Amino acid sequence: MPRLFIFGFGYTAGFVAASFEARGWEVVSTGREGTLAFDDEGSVRLALADADHVLSSVPPGNEGRGEPLDPVLERYGDAIRALPLSYLSSTGVYGDTGGAWVDESAPTGTGRRTARAEADAAWLALGARVYRLPGIYGPGRSMLDRLAAGRAHRIDLPDQVFSRIHVEDIAAGVLAGITAPPGAYNLADDLPCAQNRLVEHACRLTGTALPPLQTLEEAALSPMARAFYAENRRVANGKAKRVLGWRPRYPGYVEGLDALLRR
Repeated sequence: MPRLFIFGFGYTAGFVAASFEARGWEVVSTGREGTLAFDDEGSVRLALADADHVLSSVPPGNEGRGEPLDPVLERYGDAIRALPLSYLSSTGVYGDTGGAWVDESAPTGTGRRTARAEADAAWLALGARVYRLPGIYGPGRSMLDRLAAGRAHRIDLPDQVFSRIHVEDIAAGVLAGITAPPGAYNLADDLPCAQNRLVEHACRLTGTALPPLQTLEEAALSPMARAFYAENRRVANGKAKRVLGWRPRYPGYVEGLDALLRR
């Protein structure tokens, strides 16, 4: 039975694990929902010695607090160097493009996610398959849930465009990439669009009144939510389709939200 070792068993990694287990893999992991403690170095290294593939979904550390750039590479880099590797990164490494398309050849490290860009580069240097992900949604974490909780906003930024990806399509992409060449891969759906279109479709599906159209200041968003609107880009997924043979099961927000409502 092949073994997948996951550093950081969270929301997305859980879907990846289920996808691998359905195909006969054993999954060992660290994280709050994992099977091992990250700091249990003896057990982690023993499990890594039997791993056939390693996936990390651990974000970079906060350098301002003296944390390591990448906790996994800092502590276990020597143990994973010779193993096939995958890393869940972010399309935030591309920075703001004013709504233009970006593919994997675009420069990185120019946006607000500089630590992420540095970690992304470090994993690429190790020969990992680096999956750059835009806004992630799925069961329990979608516009339908935000609408139900009264946390959906319509922001008056008509030219703002975002890409997104259903969490199950991430899992399918990582599985497809197991035997693929190392390198960066954008996993995004086929329909970048304004966030307001998601809100409006979710309202139609649920018969909910539209939230008011607000400025960023009127919406009083958290710093993290406000930062979401600081960059504007469309993410191209052609390389993942071409090299991995991957196709998103949910090519746009309509298919994704419709399926979540049926579920």
